[in-house]
Amino acid sequence: MNFRIVGTAALALMIAVSCQPKKTEEQEVVVGDTEMVAKEVISLEKFTDSPAYASSSLTMKNPANTTIAKAGEVDFAFEVKDYNLGEVTERMGMAEKLANSDKGQHIHFILDNQPYSAHYESEFKREMPEGTHYLVAFLSRSYHESVKNANSFIAKKMVVGNASDDINVDFDKPTMIYSRPKGEYTGADTENLLLDFFLLNTTLSETGNKVRATINGQEFMITECAPYVIKGLVKGEVTIQLELLDADGNLIPGDFNDVTRTVTLKD
Repeated sequence: MNFRIVGTAALALMIAVSCQPKKTEEQEVVVGDTEMVAKEVISLEKFTDSPAYASSSLTMKNPANTTIAKAGEVDFAFEVKDYNLGEVTERMGMAEKLANSDKGQHIHFILDNQPYSAHYESEFKREMPEGTHYLVAFLSRSYHESVKNANSFIAKKMVVGNASDDINVDFDKPTMIYSRPKGEYTGADTENLLLDFFLLNTTLSETGNKVRATINGQEFMITECAPYVIKGLVKGEVTIQLELLDADGNLIPGDFNDVTRTVTLKD
């Protein structure tokens, strides 16, 4: 994916939608005492079964001004085209095995790179504390995979009250936004975890920028951009780190480009 904040024809040409880790390796993990040993063999499998929604779009109508006088509850309103919020996404193949919201398709609303909140209607209220904030929102399928096209997202810097900017983020430069996995998984949902992220202003390739995914200490190098399914995890806490790297393997500057999250798998 190659996204620029302005909607130009060039933007659409720069978007790539696929991701493939170079290889899958095995890792043995001891869980509990010596009488109870579980082997964790983690794999990443590219996920390609989703409807594309290539013409769907998301636009933020309110607040119209990204400078807000004081902290407090803010009314957000989005215009959604060619996409039905609240509709359960058609699921085929691997999508049938992913955690799915019966509330349907929604908007992932991500403020300052924190875990997203899901919104099933185009208008809602959010508490906005004083400070400089970085907002990314994008359309999501009911099983939480982001819709990736030139118009399916918004990315804005917002200033609330009198605030200094202590976050190193530039939405005009290569930026990675973590989306899934998130929260707690139970039962059959623990067997297939969606790994999904959103990229701005960059593509991935074997010879260019990459995303390194480290899952419970095991590394996978992602050189194309698409969703993945994580398999082989044992119950308990799972740690996922995503890093946006340049062609030489160095972390690309930006506070959102190195993210670590923990999720929990239960019976």
